[in-house]
Amino acid sequence: MASATKAEAWDPAGLWEALLSSDPARIRHAWRGLSAEEAQAVQAHLKKMAEEPGWQAVQQQAAADALRVIAEPAED
Repeated sequence: MASATKAEAWDPAGLWEALLSSDPARIRHAWRGLSAEEAQAVQAHLKKMAEEPGWQAVQQQAAADALRVIAEPAED
C-alpha cells in the first residue's frame, strides 16, 4: 500500500480551510503538502474563485490572498 501524502492525510475541508485562511504560514504549510498534480488543480480552482463571478467577496479575497502567498518565493 502506498503511503499517503500530507494532503491526502488531511481532510479536504481542512486543506481548503488552511488555503483560504489568509494566514500566510497556514497557506504555505498546506501548499507544501500538495503533490505537483494536486497543486496544479488547487491553483486552477483558486484562480476561478478569485476571478469568476458567483463567489462571495470574502471567498474571492481569500483565494486572491492564497494565490499571492503561493506565488511568493519560499522563505526557507
